[in-house]
Amino acid sequence: MQLDLEFIRQNFPAFDVPSLQGQSFFENAGGSYTCVQVQDRLARFYRERKVQPYAPYEASRLGGEEMDEARSRLAAMLGVQSDELTFGPSTTQNTYVLAQAVGQWLEPGQSIIVTNQDHEANSGPWRRLAERGVEVKEWAIDPQTGLLDPQDLQALLDPSVRMVCFPHCSNVIAAVNPVAEITAMIRAAGAYSCVDGVSYAPHGFVNVSELGADIYLFSAYKTYGPHQGLMVIRRDLGMRLPNQGHYFNEGSLYKRFTPAGPDHAQVAACAGMADYMDAVYAHHFSVEATAAQRAAKVHDLFRDHEARLAQPILDYLSAKNSVHLLGPAEAQNRAPTIAVQLSMPGEVAAEKLAPFGVMAGGGDFYAVRPLSALGIAPEHGVLRLSFVHYTGPDDVDRLLNALDHVL
Repeated sequence: MQLDLEFIRQNFPAFDVPSLQGQSFFENAGGSYTCVQVQDRLARFYRERKVQPYAPYEASRLGGEEMDEARSRLAAMLGVQSDELTFGPSTTQNTYVLAQAVGQWLEPGQSIIVTNQDHEANSGPWRRLAERGVEVKEWAIDPQTGLLDPQDLQALLDPSVRMVCFPHCSNVIAAVNPVAEITAMIRAAGAYSCVDGVSYAPHGFVNVSELGADIYLFSAYKTYGPHQGLMVIRRDLGMRLPNQGHYFNEGSLYKRFTPAGPDHAQVAACAGMADYMDAVYAHHFSVEATAAQRAAKVHDLFRDHEARLAQPILDYLSAKNSVHLLGPAEAQNRAPTIAVQLSMPGEVAAEKLAPFGVMAGGGDFYAVRPLSALGIAPEHGVLRLSFVHYTGPDDVDRLLNALDHVL
């Protein structure tokens, strides 16, 4: 089964916008196009439901029901219970609130582990706990490959460790870490895991239960939705951590880590992400399945399509002596977020691609720690070429043509 690209693009109004015609979008890791189902739900909420939700009158009741629908349907796709999914203004904010809770929970002499492969959002908030006297250990990447070795983590997992924070994949190195293997190691050591899925989730929703993650975070605005952060916290851990919300909401798991009120319209619009995934499944498959099973099938469709498109780009860049490709050269082992170090600064390279109809990004992408560990000056940065499943062969041809001129 191959992805029907024509059907996929029909679900994204951006492909019908005149100003975007002849353009190929290769900065999806910074935020994806939004599917029509999300746009429709958001517009309807602002038009018909923009009142305080959960009151007895119809507009309010319907608004609350749509918010609950978003939580329950997305949680089902992620293989968790509805109240184990928390919405927040961004993943960065969710992580910060979470780190505050963990900092209050840890006892003297206990420690956490972070990596230097992460986006700063899943590194900085945890490292700041050192100011409270928490020992923060670093699981460091290989300075040549940028990869994390699970055996290096094993050496750090002593009885003092209570939490290990690591990425599903990096937003510049892009190697897919063996999450299930890593979380099993962490669990065996008596600690909890926090997985940053921001750079992986755009390529397919995962079953958090099967991965074994105690916490899994990702961003709706990178998964075809509004600007919200989604955070799964398994109940066992979530109810142990100190409440960060209003004291009278401490019995509600999904309210414990939202100090401020949620954005009602955007939460409700997140149900459009589930609408879209279900539409993709229904178009490609006829067998009835659970929400998690449907999500898994769509995940595989996305990943197979993206790998076919990524390999020619990786082969092209790997053959260039003037290019330093970050991460694996095999598409199956990575996300299609392709960062390269060039002689010119990354921002300059992205600017040079723009006249050829290639929308790409350059800079450090808040990945200052991994770039520095690899010997790349953050101010020089990298060129990043990131795409998702709605990208097509014509986009790849346009990119390779542009790279021929720029490199």
